[in-house]
Amino acid sequence: MLRLSGVSKIYPGKNPVHALNNVSLNVPSGIFGLLGPNGAGKSTLMSIIATLQRPDRGSIHLGEIDAFASPREMRAKLGYLPQDFGTYPGASAEELLHYFARLKGISTAAEREHQIGTLLEMVNLDAAKNRPVSDYSGGMRQRFGVAQALLGHPKLLIVVEPTAGLDPAERNRFNQILANIGENTAIILSTHIIEDVSNLCRRIAVINQGRIMAEGDPEKLTASLSGQLWQALVDRERADQISKSGQLVFRRIHRGLHLVVIQSETQPAEDFTPKIPDFEDAYFLAVLQKNYGGNLFF
Repeated sequence: MLRLSGVSKIYPGKNPVHALNNVSLNVPSGIFGLLGPNGAGKSTLMSIIATLQRPDRGSIHLGEIDAFASPREMRAKLGYLPQDFGTYPGASAEELLHYFARLKGISTAAEREHQIGTLLEMVNLDAAKNRPVSDYSGGMRQRFGVAQALLGHPKLLIVVEPTAGLDPAERNRFNQILANIGENTAIILSTHIIEDVSNLCRRIAVINQGRIMAEGDPEKLTASLSGQLWQALVDRERADQISKSGQLVFRRIHRGLHLVVIQSETQPAEDFTPKIPDFEDAYFLAVLQKNYGGNLFF
């Protein structure tokens, strides 16, 4: 299990940025979703877990390994797929995987061949292993990224915004690969795509402004809102008024009108109808932290 305790990070300057503020998490086996808006602190937290940065305060342990007392030992247990990564022009997937395998300390040719062959087949790139990775589509590059991250049998896989920019078919294919890997490996999926988290993750944490706003079972988090949400289609002027009321969960354009969802114990007006909560509602409320009186844990 990955354990974070009181992790904080401030970027100094004329206007210091409090990127992380006393973050504590327990990440079990399976896929753990870290969800938050842009600028919430997700990338900083993933970078610190990967030992690419040090926190100003706090500790991180993977099993018995202290990430910052023994960073080399920690890195040997990690697989990391950042949102963007470069490749050597002209180098094939097989060539690059052999290179990365050597960097990860897989010293024997037989073991490298075995792992690389298994991983290429798992991510469905065996037929394209001799093609330059620089010529791959976005989805193929991400699948290659998973293969390199899994070299060396890591205990923890860190995946950052993996489906950003993928078409629906590639996104579905990539998520299926993650789901299969998550049966035997702990995965942290850091993203702002709500649907990916709700489909893949048994436990989640919502982060905003460097703080953990909610943590736990997404189904229980959603169920806690039962009977509290109402929706209506209204014009822009009324939607603006509702936005200022402090009850708004979210609003979006729907066929020329504004669909508004608000939180209320009773029906706010005759044109509002009950809304069955979904994880998107729970996420927005966790980010807003309206009427919760503190963080949510389920």
